[in-house]
Amino acid sequence: QVQLVESGGGLVQTGGSLRLSCLSSGRTFADYGMGWFRQAPGKEREFVAAIDRGGTRLNYADSVQGRFTIFRDNTKSTLYLQMNSLKPEDTGVYFCAADSWKGVSSWDGQYDYWGQGTQVTVSS
Repeated sequence: QVQLVESGGGLVQTGGSLRLSCLSSGRTFADYGMGWFRQAPGKEREFVAAIDRGGTRLNYADSVQGRFTIFRDNTKSTLYLQMNSLKPEDTGVYFCAADSWKGVSSWDGQYDYWGQGTQVTVSS
């Protein structure tokens, strides 16, 4: 099993920055591709970013390209999402997820394990 715990969410003004973290425990973190997804109120869960197990391949949603950066530290079993130039439409619950296929999929059904989520609110 893999357990994932997100942290770092909060309230920030438009144009501000946040860094989300996802701490993994259980099986070896480096064996998994990882992704970030988010869900706004009344909306479907949507893809944000993904990273392969070695951190060499990245995949971003068009809506966050150039503003967000996904990276990982396998020595700390931690996934990160650096979010800059935040907009109100970035508001939502952010989830990290682990993919035993080890790719950089944007499909949420590809992922096997999920965290509980952390709230990000961007005010105008």
